[in-house]
Amino acid sequence: MASINQNQRPPVALPNFCNLGVSLRILLAVNGMSLVSAGLKSSSWVILWQELIGIAAVVQPVLLLSLLLLCLGQKFLERMPYSGGIVIVVLLEELLATLAYFLGRELLATGGYFQLYQYWIFTFLLTAALLAYFNLRSRALSPALAEARLQALQARIRPHFLFNSINAVLSLIRSNPKRAESALEDMADLFRVLMADNLNLVSLEREVALSRQYLGLEQLRLGERLQVTWHIEKMPSDALIPPLVLQPLLENAVYHGIEPSSMPGEICVNIYRSRNLVHLVLRNPYRNEGSHHGGNKMALGNIRERLALHFDAEASLTTQISDNAYQVHIVIPYKQL
Repeated sequence: MASINQNQRPPVALPNFCNLGVSLRILLAVNGMSLVSAGLKSSSWVILWQELIGIAAVVQPVLLLSLLLLCLGQKFLERMPYSGGIVIVVLLEELLATLAYFLGRELLATGGYFQLYQYWIFTFLLTAALLAYFNLRSRALSPALAEARLQALQARIRPHFLFNSINAVLSLIRSNPKRAESALEDMADLFRVLMADNLNLVSLEREVALSRQYLGLEQLRLGERLQVTWHIEKMPSDALIPPLVLQPLLENAVYHGIEPSSMPGEICVNIYRSRNLVHLVLRNPYRNEGSHHGGNKMALGNIRERLALHFDAEASLTTQISDNAYQVHIVIPYKQL
């Protein structure tokens, strides 16, 4: 059984240097500091551009080579302890800065802009600042530090769902004992996952299986009113996804789209891979006069935070209302087990 530990903190780790969002933040930070440095040495716009071009001639090759080498060494860095990874990153940047100084002096005649010790100081301070920023950002987005919101998300299996499911199981014990036993097993699996740590990525196949178990329990009480269509023929089962992404969205779909109406309603789930991206599209009936639509924001906000934590700018979550339907579209990079 998965351990139930709501206070575990995720391990501190270096950023994923292969991630597009991480690379963009590093590029913006380094070029911003280069601009500031050029500005401090300039007294006019003409001199500013001259200084900036001279600095860029040295900084840009180092920056691009750094991003390339850090991405190539990402798996090695992931196996290192956090402190060891920091030392390796700092040493790599200092080595590249040293090479840039000598090559720039010989080939580009840029040695007059800075002395070697200034290269080292600038590189160390900028590297340390970036590593500190990514550390703080990871902590700020961490599900463990957003504990209250994560627990609230896990608690969104509402008491009435639990009581109604138990009553539905009781009604099946005599007429269909095997179905009742299967429903109890589904309930146990569902709550075991909801109460576990849920800090690591899981396979998309597991997330879909959990969602099917949840919908099976809801079907016990809603019967024919709940109709679900799965389009998962093109789903990459081995893709990695944060846990509890699809199930809360399906719970919202049931609560806001199916329960308020006495007529049957359809929830459509379409999961497919397009190039190096995985798409999860969920569509359910929408009634503008409903009084519970505000409850969507908590789950959507929590999911956005966890997508940002794991995938940064490479993931997105968008919503759309059209033709009496509510649609959620999640896009994540395709990462395998």
